[in-house]
Amino acid sequence: MSTVPDLESLRLLVLVGELGSLGRAAGELGITQPAASKRLSALERQLRLVLVDRTRRGSRLTPAGHVVSDWARRVLDEVDGLLTGAAALRAHRDAELRVAASMTVAEHLAPGWIGELRRAEPALYVGLQVTNSTSVVELVRSGEVDMGFIESPSIPTDLAYRRVAVDRLAVVVAPTHPWTRRRRPVSPEELAATPLVVRESGSGTRETLERALAAARCGPAQPLLELGSTTAVRSAVIAGAGPAVLSVLAVATDLSEGRLVEVGVEGIDLRRALCAVWPSGRRLVGPAAALLAIAGRAGP
Repeated sequence: MSTVPDLESLRLLVLVGELGSLGRAAGELGITQPAASKRLSALERQLRLVLVDRTRRGSRLTPAGHVVSDWARRVLDEVDGLLTGAAALRAHRDAELRVAASMTVAEHLAPGWIGELRRAEPALYVGLQVTNSTSVVELVRSGEVDMGFIESPSIPTDLAYRRVAVDRLAVVVAPTHPWTRRRRPVSPEELAATPLVVRESGSGTRETLERALAAARCGPAQPLLELGSTTAVRSAVIAGAGPAVLSVLAVATDLSEGRLVEVGVEGIDLRRALCAVWPSGRRLVGPAAALLAIAGRAGP
């Protein structure tokens, strides 16, 4: 396939499935029915699949159309999250609700939470700062943000907090790495002795790994490369630099599509809580309280 389907064609397909009518789907998008029919036909030719059964009673998705529609809905949700997150990043200086989030939360969870909040309060101006967990704590302490989300296993005693989700770290390697041929899980001692691609100090992911190794009575991780973002670590591992320990939220697509392979590990607990934090003694109200409630409901 030489080109990627355009978003409006995917949106049209989803609407046909939801409304059961090409005409109503076209009206929802503000286009004519002939234009909608032409767009769907172009999508079917592009994917080389029959997606819609057109009858006098209306238009219904074929079995293939149902599958593609589900995929399309996920793509559209991700795009909405991207646009919401980008808008929040642009708005952080003058926002009515100022939020800071660690990398994993900001990349994979916060855009959806903020999007749900803004659907309930369309006029609300939300600003999002993305940094590591240590910096999130400092922003909350200084009053530069109203609340923060961190992935660090340690919560400072001068901050109030609430767990909103549980995450798991995974040991991941490139498909060509020798660990993919192992029959036994990696031990904590072997993990600690192996040079790893790691996040910078102050990262919640790095702190979780160090604490888990310490609990297993092993030395600290041996950095092969120290990088400032999860995306950079992922790219280095995919390129074959070495193993890394990353959130399953960050590598789920890479694992399902074969760019990375998870390696089993035993004798070490790599789970962690993702927490909202705010100044101790202050009760969250208004948009901040609403965002906390959304995060608590929606978190994995």
